[in-house]
Amino acid sequence: MRRRIPALLLAAALLLTIPAYAAQDSQENFVRGRAYSGQFSDLTTASPFYDNVAALYEYGLSGGRADGTYGLQDPMTVGEVVIFAGRIRSIFRTGDAERGPAAHGGDGGPVSAGYLRYLQAEGVLGTELDAQLAAPATRAQVAHVLAGVLPEMPLINDQIVTEGYASRKFITDVSEYTPYYQDILYLYRTGLSVGSDETGSFLPEAPATRGAAAAMLTRMVDPSLRLKPDWTLAERTGGSTLADLVPPGEYIPDPGTLEEMDETVRHMLSGGSSVLALQYPGITASEARRVMEQALGIVKTYCEQSYNSVYCTYNQAGRVTLTFSAANLGERTKEYREETMAAALDIQRQLWESGQLTSSMTDTEKARVYFTWICENCTYDYNAGDKSLSHIPYGLFANGTAVCDGYTGAYNLFLKLEGISCTALSGNGHIWTVAMLDGQEVHIDTTWGDTGDGVDYGFFAMTAAQSWAHHSW
Repeated sequence: MRRRIPALLLAAALLLTIPAYAAQDSQENFVRGRAYSGQFSDLTTASPFYDNVAALYEYGLSGGRADGTYGLQDPMTVGEVVIFAGRIRSIFRTGDAERGPAAHGGDGGPVSAGYLRYLQAEGVLGTELDAQLAAPATRAQVAHVLAGVLPEMPLINDQIVTEGYASRKFITDVSEYTPYYQDILYLYRTGLSVGSDETGSFLPEAPATRGAAAAMLTRMVDPSLRLKPDWTLAERTGGSTLADLVPPGEYIPDPGTLEEMDETVRHMLSGGSSVLALQYPGITASEARRVMEQALGIVKTYCEQSYNSVYCTYNQAGRVTLTFSAANLGERTKEYREETMAAALDIQRQLWESGQLTSSMTDTEKARVYFTWICENCTYDYNAGDKSLSHIPYGLFANGTAVCDGYTGAYNLFLKLEGISCTALSGNGHIWTVAMLDGQEVHIDTTWGDTGDGVDYGFFAMTAAQSWAHHSW
């Protein structure tokens, strides 16, 4: 019996005030049933997280420790996080903090085990934390426990978090390899966290203090405490990045036509992002696939951006997240894109400095110079697999090899650096350039222009009819 005294004290310290009239599955079940007036001897109005810890008391989620302190800077254990989460879940579901967990306790184990089993029965957690209840919780583990406690929390920061994270200017200490990274990002999207510094660092492996945990917990139960990040996203500054080469588009959360999807894709690309967050209430698996394929098809028309694959997730609330990359590169896509842009800018500089490009040239003459350069400096990669670098412009610049999408991506990049409007057109497993040269729309196929011993200019500046004779679309 002696071994259970600390657990019983903890249970007593966490007694909750129950609303007089509780609804099922309702945020209104969270009420401040008592006033904080200095009950924690280690908490003053100057203390960090004062408002949050006071709210924790007023909502009845904590009575503090037996010695009258709260323990702001002390580490919180996994078990303590689980207890708080179980109580919040039970209040939301039933209006009673103990009703849910009570049905899963009483086996003689630690108090937190009953709350854990309750959360597992509710589908909030699996068995991943079973052996860690007594251990100090990392901030990533706290995010994991809290992310599924309350359903359908408003994503008040969805767009800024998506763009800030995708730009790698914010939340830079979290990646897809960070444990529970999706749960961490969910905390940002819902306003439960904005990080610990000006770049929104989360410190996922750091121990979670009881003060920081109180902040996240009370933001769950009180929407007025939720935060919005004060981030300034990067603005376009000229023609030195791939994002600068895309005409800005309007963000449409539920594009229904190809034109609307193109607008939304351009909004993503011109903002320097690789993630597209869309919203289609009631979406099915087949509809999500259609959206994914439509978006990827449009992204490939901007093949100079070096994206040719997409990872799609969606949920029952209708949120669809499309993350674009180059096949087999993952997070390294950003690195390869930057190196591609640097190489193209260097070649452009050399061509101007050598006099091969001059200000007196027409767009057609400039486009022909780049057509010649690519055909003379690249070899078709007959051994390229689906995940080869030859499918993106990087392969042409770094290795001197490419297949049609690598040829076209590199060529379109050159044209756009010169301010020449162009896109990529595909058909029958092939892709080539359609550009506006001196007021005329022409088709240009650098891949087929490089198939012989020399440069075949028969594939430069073709009319639509001439192009159709070689490849339909």
